[in-house]
Amino acid sequence: MQVATKGSYHIDIQENILEVDAHGPFDSDIIEQYNNEIKSAIGNFNKLPWGSLVVYHGNVLFSSDTEQSLSEVIKYRIKHGMIANASVILDSHNTDLQQMQLHRVYQESKLPFHVFSNIDHAKDWLVDYVEQQRPKN
Repeated sequence: MQVATKGSYHIDIQENILEVDAHGPFDSDIIEQYNNEIKSAIGNFNKLPWGSLVVYHGNVLFSSDTEQSLSEVIKYRIKHGMIANASVILDSHNTDLQQMQLHRVYQESKLPFHVFSNIDHAKDWLVDYVEQQRPKN
């Protein structure tokens, strides 16, 4: 059995949703790289409200430093238009711990968020939520 020693992620933008596909574990170098790429990607939303869909694969647990770094980047995202997050946890033996960590990170910022076990349900909720918050023409 091989155990990953470094995390990886993929960032994509679909209309008004920033999608992240994450495979842990994440060290400070990966988090710093991730934060920089996220800051660059959110410029595509042209200051319109947007949501974040993050899919965590496997047993992705955060150190306290990583959790703090995520809190900081969430504050940055909120200042730049993020209005909600949907997180999906797949194939994990630590789902309860992961949910507790995500709750701490997102509740601190008072950002609307939900944790799901199904990508389609998460995306449906997030798209509906963001669409309801967008300014009507």
